Amino acid sequence: MSDLPHCPACQSPYTYQDGLMLICPECAHEWSADADQNDAGDSGIKDANGNPLQDGDTVTVIKDLKVKGSSLVVKVGTKVKNIRLVDGDHDIACKIDGIGAMNLKSEFVKKV
Repeated sequence: MSDLPHCPACQSPYTYQDGLMLICPECAHEWSADADQNDAGDSGIKDANGNPLQDGDTVTVIKDLKVKGSSLVVKVGTKVKNIRLVDGDHDIACKIDGIGAMNLKSEFVKKV
C-alpha cells in the first residue's frame, strides 16, 4: 500500500499526492510533503514571535493577564524563569513571584 502520512487536520488515512502537495479528500486540507518531513521532530510550542520554546527557558509576558478566581493581574513585562511545557490549552506551567504556580498560554509570552 501507500506510505503517505495521515492528514494533519483530520487524521484521515486516505491522503494522496498531487505533484509536490499532499491532499486529504475528506477535509480538503493541502500541505507540502517537504514540510511534513521537516515538522517530524518539532514539539510545536512556540512563543508569540514564533520562536520555539523548551523546558527551562525564560519568557516575558506580553499582555496583562487576569488571574482567574482572584483580583491579581500578571503585568506586561513580568519575567518568568524555568518554564515547563505541558500538553493542553495552557501549555506552559510556571511559578510567578508574588502569585505562585500557574499555567500560561504560549501566545501571551515571548522568549528572552
